[in-house]
Amino acid sequence: MATIPLAVLDLVPISSGSTAGQALRNSIDLAQQAERFGYARYWFAEHHLNPGVAGTSPAVLLALTASATSTIRIGSGAVQLGHRTALSTVEEFGLIDALHPGRLDLGLGRSGGRPTESNREPALVGGATVVDGRAPNGLLIPPKFSFAHLLASPRFALQKALLQLPGARSQNYTEQVGDILDLLYGTYRSPEGEEAHVVPGEGAQVQIWILGSSGGESASVAGANGLRFAANYHVSPGSVLEAAEGYRAAFRPSAELDRPYVSVSADVVVAETEAAARELAAGYGPWVRSIRTAEGAIPFPTPAEARAFPWSEPDRELVADRVDTQFVGTAGQVADQLEQLREATGADELIITTITHDHADRVRSYRLLADEWSRR
Repeated sequence: MATIPLAVLDLVPISSGSTAGQALRNSIDLAQQAERFGYARYWFAEHHLNPGVAGTSPAVLLALTASATSTIRIGSGAVQLGHRTALSTVEEFGLIDALHPGRLDLGLGRSGGRPTESNREPALVGGATVVDGRAPNGLLIPPKFSFAHLLASPRFALQKALLQLPGARSQNYTEQVGDILDLLYGTYRSPEGEEAHVVPGEGAQVQIWILGSSGGESASVAGANGLRFAANYHVSPGSVLEAAEGYRAAFRPSAELDRPYVSVSADVVVAETEAAARELAAGYGPWVRSIRTAEGAIPFPTPAEARAFPWSEPDRELVADRVDTQFVGTAGQVADQLEQLREATGADELIITTITHDHADRVRSYRLLADEWSRR
C-alpha cells in the first residue's frame, strides 16, 4: 500500500488555552515533520470566523510553509471561490510559484452560500448500491448530513457579508474555474475579445484540484476539465461515494490527466494503543458540534474538557456521522480502515487530517501512521 500516497490537510487548529500564533508555529513544524515522514502533500484549508481555527488564508500560509520546507508539495484544500475573483486567485498562487516553482497544488472549492447537496441517485460502486449504511466492502456510509441550517444561519450571513464587498455577487463556479484555467494557460479572452496576461501567474507550474462533497457541480467541473478531484469523507461521509462516481462519470481526458485521479480525505487519530488514541480524540465531538451549530469551531478541547461537555441527544445526533467515521486506534487499526476507504472509493491517494489538543500528540499520530503505511 506504500504506493498509495498519503497527504496532510491542516486547518491550523487552536487548542484551548493556546493562541493563534502558537497554532501557526505548530502547523509549520508539522509540515516540516510531514516532509520527513514521507507525506506527499501538505494542504491548508480556508475557514473564517472560527475561534478555534487560524487557517484563514491558504496563500499566506503556503508562502510561510514553502520557505520552511523544500520537497513536499504544498497547496490549498481549498481556496473558497465564492468571495474572490479568478484573477486574485491566480495572482496569489503565481507569486508563490515564482519563488517555489513546481511545488504548488491549487485546490478550488465552492462557497458563498451555493447549494452543497445534489439530487443524484444513490452512488453505485462496482455495480452495487450502498446497503444498510455500508459500502460493499463494509465501509460505513452514514445518512447524508444536510447543511441547510448552516447556510440559513445568521452567522453564515455575517461571514458572507464581511467577506464580500457590498452588492457583490459570486461568479458562477463553472465559469470561474474556466477563467482560472484560461488565466493560468494564457488563453483568457474577455467577451469583447481583450486578452489578459497575469504576471506572475500565467504559466505557473501548479497542479489544479477541485474539492467536492457530492456528485454535483464540483465533481462535474473537475471531470469535464480533466482535473484532479478530492472527495471529502471527513466532512461529508454520506456522499463520498456519490462524489467519486460523479467525478469519474464526468471525466474527459485533458493535457493534465489521461484518466481520473481521486484523493479522499479521512479524519484520523493514531496512538500506541487504542485506548490512548480514543482519549486523544475525545475533543472531536464537541469541536464538530460547534461547527455544525454555526457557533464556529471552538478551540480544540482537552480530553478532560471534552468529558465534562453536557451532551444532549440532539447534540449526539448532530455529530454522529462525523464521529462514527473518524478512524481512531493504533497505526495498524487505522491503516486497515484507510485501506477499506481506498478500496470502497477507488482512491488514488488519501488525505489525512488529525487534530489533537497537544501538538506533540498530533505529530506522533502522523509519524506512527506513516511508519505503518510504509511497511504495507
